[in-house]
Amino acid sequence: MTFKAIHKYARISPRKARLIADLIRGKKIDVALAQLEFSKKRAAWYFKSVLNSAIANAEEQDADVSALYVSESRVDEGSVIKRWRPKDRGRAHPIHKPTSHLIISVGEKK
Repeated sequence: MTFKAIHKYARISPRKARLIADLIRGKKIDVALAQLEFSKKRAAWYFKSVLNSAIANAEEQDADVSALYVSESRVDEGSVIKRWRPKDRGRAHPIHKPTSHLIISVGEKK
């Protein structure tokens, strides 16, 4: 049985978030939470909250929390927020602010 949690439109680049997604994939939840706690990457803060939500979803369904592991850790691209920055001589340059969809599933080891 797997339990899923999603954070849509997180304000972080998918490329940066995938570094942390690869770090915790396949690990037990206590090891994954420890790695997220001590990681210096900004994406770790987002993944920590999503992982805690997935654990809470598992507890809600009476799963054995001590046997949980991260079965899926994925980052999909969200929409890009487009802005304009004024530049010299009346010109304008585009600013692209990417978003991400963070998906974490936790499963029980048999």
